[in-house]
Amino acid sequence: MSSVSRPHKWRRRLLIAVPTFLVVLILLIGGLFTWAYVGATVSTVGSTEFTNPLAIPPLADSQVRPDGTRVFELDMRVGRKEFRPGQQTDTWGFNGDYLGPTLRAKRGEKVEVLVRNGLPEASTVHWHGMHLPASQDGGPHQMVAAGASWTPRWTIDQPAASLWYHPHPHGVTEQHVRRGLAGMFLLDDDVSESLPLPKNYGVDDLPVIVQDVKFRGGQLDSSHGIFRDVGFLGDQTMVNGTLSPYREVGDELIRLRLLNASTARTYTFGFADDRAFSLIATDGGFTERPIALNRLRMSPGERAEIVVRMRAGERTVLRGYPVEAGLDFWNQRFSGGDDTFDILQLRAAEKLRPATELPPTLATPETPDGSDSVKERRFELNLSGINGTPMKMDRIDMTVTRGTAETWVVRNDDGMPHNFHVHDVQFRVLTVDGAAPPPELTGPKDTVFVPPNGTVTLAMRFTGPADPNSPYMYHCHLLWHEDQGMMGQFVVVEPGQSAGQPPPSEPAQHRKHH
Repeated sequence: MSSVSRPHKWRRRLLIAVPTFLVVLILLIGGLFTWAYVGATVSTVGSTEFTNPLAIPPLADSQVRPDGTRVFELDMRVGRKEFRPGQQTDTWGFNGDYLGPTLRAKRGEKVEVLVRNGLPEASTVHWHGMHLPASQDGGPHQMVAAGASWTPRWTIDQPAASLWYHPHPHGVTEQHVRRGLAGMFLLDDDVSESLPLPKNYGVDDLPVIVQDVKFRGGQLDSSHGIFRDVGFLGDQTMVNGTLSPYREVGDELIRLRLLNASTARTYTFGFADDRAFSLIATDGGFTERPIALNRLRMSPGERAEIVVRMRAGERTVLRGYPVEAGLDFWNQRFSGGDDTFDILQLRAAEKLRPATELPPTLATPETPDGSDSVKERRFELNLSGINGTPMKMDRIDMTVTRGTAETWVVRNDDGMPHNFHVHDVQFRVLTVDGAAPPPELTGPKDTVFVPPNGTVTLAMRFTGPADPNSPYMYHCHLLWHEDQGMMGQFVVVEPGQSAGQPPPSEPAQHRKHH
């Protein structure tokens, strides 16, 4: 009898134990998810004390040769910076310990930049938003080996704009930018110089380079949090390398040149008191007229120039609000969409220099309207690769003809947010999800946010110069996505010409460019 009952006894125990184990496992998984979900949101609203004066990147020194060429020098360096009192943090920077100087040139000028790499590894310097030859673009094919130098030369041939520069080594761009390699490149032209706008750099015209950061002890923590498929997300922000920054201003109108230099985070900028501001320029230059807003969404790599009116003696805070982009609950939380930040405090003097109203018109964008596009191309964004194909350095994905315009339809069929950046050109956003774009997307752009299931239609013109062997890039500018292969290459050729072959992908540490 006992020999028969023993198996039944074990079966009964198993029947009890297995469901119990499954219940415990489900509870553990549920608890882990709840812990991760609740802990994923970040906010510095109300807790930022604004104790540090905002650093203003200096204007880069330059020399003008007899032939009119303006020459800059940029040294990529290893450094240490005291972001927080008494703590030294290892950093990289251009001409200093963190970030770099602001380069400035005017339309029509010839420029040359001597780039020296003092880092322990190879890197590049890409001129984001600049129209220039592909061989001078600073993409992943223009690697500068440790200890080597590179001297790109080109002529400024585009409207006034707030551009920027940063590394672009394939596979490690996020790491290099996070360590501090970034800076602004401002372009002027006759239009910008004639408009009655705030233009005293560092006084009423302020660069605002926004980055999110996290520290582990005294060092920058670049680790990705659990479920953070967008890449690195920090738990606080800094501006121009300054934590908890404030800026004293003495003018009624203040121009902020916003640059989202974060590697993955999208911000919705606004002011804590909900005051309106005027958008006067996007990535590639002025909008047709000032656009009144109280919120402005910016994904990584995007720039915007806004003008805010101050009253004597007041203070206001530039804030990052939750991102409203139709994300599902998972991506809203784990892509940072619920996070909020107090970013920069503006403190107005007791007496302000008066300013006139903004001009009713600014400039006519030079981007095409799509009416003369000779070709339409489609791009599907997915973390596995654009159009399902990961980046390959020796493959040309597209060939475009110099002087022609094209329409590109970009759709995000992934479950996570992406954006889309095209080298060399500025484009016009024709539609967003089949409708006319919102006012803030009507200016010239080179980077655009594309939420899950979103579609944008873009018109752009390729004015060369033609070079069948030197490609430009298009990619997601969430830099970890780019590093994972969300990037492709195109070349510009003369009519009837075929694409050539990119330079061989030698190990970066063995390549030197002089």
